[in-house]
Amino acid sequence: MKKPIRVAVTGAAGNIGYALVFRIASGEMFGKDQPLILQLLEIPVEGPQKALKGVAMELEDCAFPLLQDMVLTGDANVAFKDANWCLLVGSKPRGPGMERADLLKDNGKIFIAQGQAIDAVAADDARVAVVGNPCNTNVMIAASQAKRLTADRFTAMVRLDENRGRALLARKAGVAIDEVSDLFIYGNHSPTMFADFTHAKIGGKAAAEVIGDEAWLKTEYLPAVGKRGAAVIEARGQSSAASAANALVDHVRDLTTVGQVHSAAVNSEGRYGFAEGVWAGMPVRTTAPGTYEVITGFEMDAFAKSKIALTNDELVGERETVKDMLG
Repeated sequence: MKKPIRVAVTGAAGNIGYALVFRIASGEMFGKDQPLILQLLEIPVEGPQKALKGVAMELEDCAFPLLQDMVLTGDANVAFKDANWCLLVGSKPRGPGMERADLLKDNGKIFIAQGQAIDAVAADDARVAVVGNPCNTNVMIAASQAKRLTADRFTAMVRLDENRGRALLARKAGVAIDEVSDLFIYGNHSPTMFADFTHAKIGGKAAAEVIGDEAWLKTEYLPAVGKRGAAVIEARGQSSAASAANALVDHVRDLTTVGQVHSAAVNSEGRYGFAEGVWAGMPVRTTAPGTYEVITGFEMDAFAKSKIALTNDELVGERETVKDMLG
């Protein structure tokens, strides 16, 4: 049997965390032959810590063969100690009347501390995946605190947008989901993101050609993908949890599977017209477990460039809001 890996999960007793940890322990994220130790972090107050104990009891009751041990804690330095993967799920939600700038600053404090702790105590091969929103800016803040770990170790999740976009295209075309390929998400994980249907394929053919309705793609499809999270909240009264957890399973599994091509939010380095230093969704190819390269060969038409410019403006604005927090 392989040596166990250590997987840290923040917000582990929250809705997404609860939907996630059982799938990690079952082997869906890292493989059915990879034993692991879960290091679960929750807010260090009685209610969340009690809930975390309940989650751990259920994990034990599942009798997962791959789950070698668990660490339950309210201390980031304990949770991230020797962790090979740090899954930053927990963040402060946006409350009634809260401005986005306030949310950015409140969460910025959390991700400063977590970025510092990860850099100080995580394993030398540590990788970080950020889910807690606003995830693009949160990952930028966390990565800015790192002195030992390089920026490419940090990614944020736009895979939920990719999954949503593929599902909506499949439904419109009346095909199975695996017929839809090469749909990549550019920019922010927000309604401004650009689900690039111009390069997507359905059954190996250009998606736009198969759909045959450019107006629908531009005026209905893109807003539907961008506002899908709000639609879920409207329908069930809570934000996406199971689908977000599923997207993180996809995100990490593909980052550990050589050859996989998928969407991830990474340091833009000025690619695809994004400003230097913002963290933007774009297509990546996994070159080694946990290592990727950005695919830069997609030529954007005027419409695509205009959508990327909008989401870039939002990312630049968020960076400006938190500029004093960047290390």
